[in-house]
Amino acid sequence: MPAAPSSRFRSLSSLEMLPAAFPPTRPVHLGIGNYDGYHRGHRAVFAEAKRRAAEDGGIVGALTFRPHPEVFFRGNDAVKLIFPRERKDELFAADGLDFAVHEPFSEAFASIEAEDFLRFLKEKIPALRGVYVGENFRFGAGRRGDVALLKRAGNACGAEAFAVPPVSFGGERISSSRIREALARGEIEDADAMLGAPYACGGVVVPGNRLGRTIGFPTLNLAWSPELRPRYGVYVVRLRVPASGKVFRGIANYGVRPTVERDGVPAPLLETHLPDVPSGVSAPTYGDFIRVEWLRFVRPETRFDGIGALKAQLEKDKLAALDFSEETYPAGV
Repeated sequence: MPAAPSSRFRSLSSLEMLPAAFPPTRPVHLGIGNYDGYHRGHRAVFAEAKRRAAEDGGIVGALTFRPHPEVFFRGNDAVKLIFPRERKDELFAADGLDFAVHEPFSEAFASIEAEDFLRFLKEKIPALRGVYVGENFRFGAGRRGDVALLKRAGNACGAEAFAVPPVSFGGERISSSRIREALARGEIEDADAMLGAPYACGGVVVPGNRLGRTIGFPTLNLAWSPELRPRYGVYVVRLRVPASGKVFRGIANYGVRPTVERDGVPAPLLETHLPDVPSGVSAPTYGDFIRVEWLRFVRPETRFDGIGALKAQLEKDKLAALDFSEETYPAGV
């Protein structure tokens, strides 16, 4: 089963909000980074923070930034984000964090000298006890600060700094960049392995053109267009209904439906078909909130010569979902 999110989790829009959100007497253990994707390397940082917080009764939180620093410096050339703020907060909460600060990344923040950065944090968070980063962490104006400087500054101001070794997959360090590349190529199983949980999206079911119903493949549709779009195509998925706790196997198409939308569509659509809804169980419907977890790439999105060819392929796709074993697959978050 997925981890139960922390009921005490708070999402804060600046460091200024932290003192009012938690008693200032409790030690604060703070992970610092962008945390796009909140992958296994990020989780390792917070595993260390949580371990030390358990020793002194402290609280654990993330300091991350909005917009992503690359957006501030590079504008339209910046990386596309794997997850929006809301999804990051869900993952933080599910991992047992107490809070996340989404600090505005401004000219003033970017100009803080590396030598002054930890002193700045200590002024904002007097109860700051520990700072946790990855070994490649860089900070301060011009990204001049490194882990060695962070540790020296921590010793000087009473906020000990810890650098956590990277986590590897396939012989290489896990990074948000590697996950972005895997998603763009449709390598969803590699992306999920690096994330430590299935790549997932959620939303409210909206009406489609209802063509699927006429050919025996009704779908649940999400008008979903993330910054970083995974490869268009067909995927084996797991569909959850948070309100009821129901879980279904599914086969989903993400893309622009070239067979039936000859003039294209304004944005991609995620269409999920549930091939084996048990008798007597109500499937989700319009207006329900659903979460779709992506498990395996089946094939690229394809334009077929007609509805008959499309239906024949959908029959094959359905078998991919029915044959997929989830026995060793990670639970969703």
